[in-house]
Amino acid sequence: MKHRLAVILPVYFVLYVLCYYGAYLLRFDFNVPEHYLQIFRQSLPVVLILKLGTSLVTNEWRRTLRYATLTDILHLIVGATAMSVLLYASSLLMFVMFDTRGVPRGVVAIDWALTILAFSLLRASYRLYNESLRPLFFTCAEKRRTLIYGANQEGIGILRALQATQSEFRVVGFVDKICKIRNSLVAGVPVHPLGTGWANLSRRFKAQHVLIPGTVSASAVREILQNCSKAGLKTHIIPTVHEIVDGRYKVTVRDVTISDLLRREPAQLDMQAIRNYICNRRILVTGAAGSIGAELCRQLLALEPEILLLADQSETGIFTISNELPFVRSNIPIRSMVADVTHKPSMERIFGDHAPQLVFHAAAYKHVPLMEQNPQEAIRNNVFGTRTVADLAEQAGVERFVLISTDKAVRPSSVMGATKLIAERYLQALSAASNTRFMTVRFGNVLNSAGSVVPTFRRQIEAGGPLTVTHAEMQRYFMTIPEAVQLVLQSGAVGSSGDVLILDMGEPVKIVDLAKDMIFLSGLRYPDDIDIVFTGIRPGEKLFEELFYKSEQDVKRVHEKIFCAPRQSTPIGQPVTLQGDLARLTAVLQRTDVEARNLLCEIIQKSDLGERQSLKPAA
Repeated sequence: MKHRLAVILPVYFVLYVLCYYGAYLLRFDFNVPEHYLQIFRQSLPVVLILKLGTSLVTNEWRRTLRYATLTDILHLIVGATAMSVLLYASSLLMFVMFDTRGVPRGVVAIDWALTILAFSLLRASYRLYNESLRPLFFTCAEKRRTLIYGANQEGIGILRALQATQSEFRVVGFVDKICKIRNSLVAGVPVHPLGTGWANLSRRFKAQHVLIPGTVSASAVREILQNCSKAGLKTHIIPTVHEIVDGRYKVTVRDVTISDLLRREPAQLDMQAIRNYICNRRILVTGAAGSIGAELCRQLLALEPEILLLADQSETGIFTISNELPFVRSNIPIRSMVADVTHKPSMERIFGDHAPQLVFHAAAYKHVPLMEQNPQEAIRNNVFGTRTVADLAEQAGVERFVLISTDKAVRPSSVMGATKLIAERYLQALSAASNTRFMTVRFGNVLNSAGSVVPTFRRQIEAGGPLTVTHAEMQRYFMTIPEAVQLVLQSGAVGSSGDVLILDMGEPVKIVDLAKDMIFLSGLRYPDDIDIVFTGIRPGEKLFEELFYKSEQDVKRVHEKIFCAPRQSTPIGQPVTLQGDLARLTAVLQRTDVEARNLLCEIIQKSDLGERQSLKPAA
């Protein structure tokens, strides 16, 4: 309010006088002797000065009535107590020095109590009017009757936020999985057990919506979504505090997304260890315009590096991310460079001009069917791009080098997977005689990455379908982009040189189930509104992706969601053999697609891992 003090000071002034006079009335049973009325009149200016002074010290007038809390009441008690002590001390001093009767002790005590009671009631009544009475009388008809899942801290926080912001939602009940006390009230709202049934609750409260805290597990969200749909209730997600702080969502109610159905419990990160190796370092991110690279940049900025260097061959992509990042953190220098990791002079200039201390190598060609048609470019970018950046990092004395790899490097059936496997082995060979810590982080599909299945399904739904799935039994591991990047940063903190770190991807998901979920979230029904057609497995694809080789099953867990594979002793990991293979790959770049694929097949077949590789020579 623009003239807030002009309104509140007279109110406080009147209450100060009434409390002090009321203390005399109560002390003398509403029959105050004339002598004490004289004391009241003489001491009133002093009392007002003391009360105004203590209110100023405790910031009483700066505390809004609309959002009054117990903390405000505590400061009110402190201020009233300080005022009473000062008033009694001044009265005692007057008696000692001038033998003049001061304010009675009973009046001081009663005034203390009345002051706390009056101003507490003032705050409580304003909140009552603002949160309960005003919406009831003025906007009740416009409100959407809503249930909240979970009568816990998160659920109550949602209720408070909705009340404070005059939201369009009116909360009429909590639904709790574990309701120990039936018919109980939390914050004045009834709580009912989940066993009552969503349909029964919908009828009883005439509710149309259900709000779900963003901390609820994906499996629980999936179950709630299915049951609420049958009951005719629309579900919404309230973003978590971390999602709001990170800027991924605004403080608002949003619809359930596919990420809510596939995400897992958040990992407990060792932020101090991550910050220790990121803070005040010069960091280079290759592939910075890609889905993983861009999220790496966002999260790295929050850890306050000395400078963040962005490199990508996509001019449009690097322009987009470099314009976004200053809004994430404006005080960190950012240098954006259009550069191809396969072009050694460009990369030499970056390392020479900026001397990065940490490198996150996310630049890669990733689309499996496309790389089947372009094996030379997959080799050039994924193998020789990695070699170029890794060699320059080793020469420049970079502290840590983290390669972003893929589960498709495990028994690769595709050109893309084979090139990533060779890149992994090259880093392990390089780490044997280098002071730089070379690490590889291997994980599966990430949701909503550019060109991935989720955006593809979304476009097909918008076009009216059908959704195309290659095979009814095809499964993939999925992880959200922010979660994958968090664990990449954690891997950089816990990994040793030469390590292959594998992220715990949870349980694989059938692609056809993912398609059905997206149809359902779009408000459609399968197969009535939109159909799914099976197109057959594409070249290079597997039905089931793997995160480990069989010989890597004896992994050690270095973090609750990170495994470290045992070191492999393979011919393509030995420097002499590896250099020879790379020379042959260099030569094949000028030959046919068939020759390139066959050479890749020959190289990875030499892996002494005790199992047959999946990549087949060209027919």
